Parts: sequence; C-alpha cells; structure tokens
Amino acid sequence: MSETQARIDPGLLAGNRRPMADYKASHFAWQVVAGVATITLNRPERKNPLTFESYAELRDLFHALRLADDVHAVVIGGAGGNFCSGGDVHEIIGPLLRLKAPELLMFTRMTGDLVKAMRHCPQPIVAAIDGICAGAGAIIAMASDLRLGTARSKTAFLFNRVGLAGCDMGACALLPRIVGQGRASELLYTGRALGGEEGERWGWFNRLCSSDTLLPDAQALAADLAGGPSFANGITKTMLHQEWAMTIDQAIEAEAQAQALCMLTQDFQRAYDAFVAKARPQFEGN
Repeated sequence: MSETQARIDPGLLAGNRRPMADYKASHFAWQVVAGVATITLNRPERKNPLTFESYAELRDLFHALRLADDVHAVVIGGAGGNFCSGGDVHEIIGPLLRLKAPELLMFTRMTGDLVKAMRHCPQPIVAAIDGICAGAGAIIAMASDLRLGTARSKTAFLFNRVGLAGCDMGACALLPRIVGQGRASELLYTGRALGGEEGERWGWFNRLCSSDTLLPDAQALAADLAGGPSFANGITKTMLHQEWAMTIDQAIEAEAQAQALCMLTQDFQRAYDAFVAKARPQFEGN
C-alpha cells in the first residue's frame, strides 16, 4: 500500500456517513431504535395528509438515509388509525389551482423525487398501513419495499377521481410490478378502494395484521431485516430496482458482479464461521 493510499480517510470515501438518531423532524414523528427508524405521519385529525413542507422533508430525509450509519431498516406509518389521506386538499390542492405550468411541473417533480429517494435509499422500507391510504399516501406505500396492512385498510389511487391521470409519482411503472398490469389498470382507471383482504390476495400486502399489532409487527419485521447483512440487503434493493430495465442476460451478469462483491464482505465470512460453529451469525453490515 502506498503512502497516499494509507492516508485515505474511510469516512471521506463513504461520503461523510452520519448518524440519524438525533434527527429532529418538523412535519412527522421520527425515532430510531436498534437500527430501525420509524416515521409516523401525525396529523390524525385530518387522516395524516401531506403538505408541501412534509413532501419536501420526507424527500430530504430519504436522501439523508443513504449516508446513515445507524439506520438499517425503516418503518413508515400513520397516527390515529389511518395511514395517509394524500395531499392536503386545502394546503396543496387549492394552491395548485393558482399555479402556472412551470410551477406545477416543479411540484410534480418534487413529489416524484420523494419516490426516487425512497427507491434509492439502501434500507428496506416497511409500510404499516391501517385505515385510509389514498392518493399520495398510496404512492408512499407503493414506493415502500414491503407492506403490512389490516382488514380495515382502504388503499385508493384517487387521481382519476379528481380529474387527473393515474400516472402520478411513478404509479404506472411501479404498481403493475406489485399487483400486475390488469389489476393496476383497474385501480388507476377507476380510483376505487382496495380493501385489506383483497389487497393481500392481490399481493399488495405481504400480510395482514390486527390494528393493535400492526406497528409492532412492522417494527419486528424491520428489526429482523436490520439484523441481517445490511450491505447485502442494500445490494438486493438496488438490483430489484434496476433489473426491470435489463434483459435476462444483463440481469444475470449484473447479479454475478453484485454477488461477487458481497462475497468480499466480512458478513459473508461471519455467516460461514457461524455455520461451522452451529451458531446464528451476527451481521455488522460490512
């Protein structure tokens, strides 16, 4: 190793990784416990609608999570028995009617940037969905990696109901990947609500929970993911996102390169050593 190589700061190479436990959220509740971050949309009196400010803060938070060294999985849920009712009618929809095309495009690009940030942050995201999950709330659920719901949950992509196209924030790209083209077309053309049990049958929900256990169940699932090989989990998320634009041959080659990289990690060695010792591996994400 040369003298120049010996002086390289790992923190510099990692992009100034930083802890997120002390992050102070302004427009939602935030906590980090044992590697699991929980975001709670908390305007329960209005079923947790989004504002311009909360959109932007969520976008910036998920960008920041790309450099977090103390968050290995994320849970997002809502307060008061509902997930999210979408964009606030009075604080977003009304003002949008007064904007010109360039400003409207700035807004739609900002909301799309939230989905991009969620898909590009390396941590698995678990959505805990109870009650109303509509409009932009349904999009946030869609952009998550896993979804737990309840029998009383109602998911609706409402854009058609307010005179807009269903192609909002990536819905026409992502939703068919989750529930299939025909079912996605039905939800986006009609704006009808997808109930909890139907959503589980369709593959929208990974599983249903009771309302009382939904958040603890989501946090337990996230904790299980956080205890896994976080570097490798991040590679899995990246490949799941990228391979839809690849041919099968390209995907196989990309996975070969990605897996070879994971085989260089200490977590791979830890898993082997634990197997030999007939113990459970303790992953550290490196």
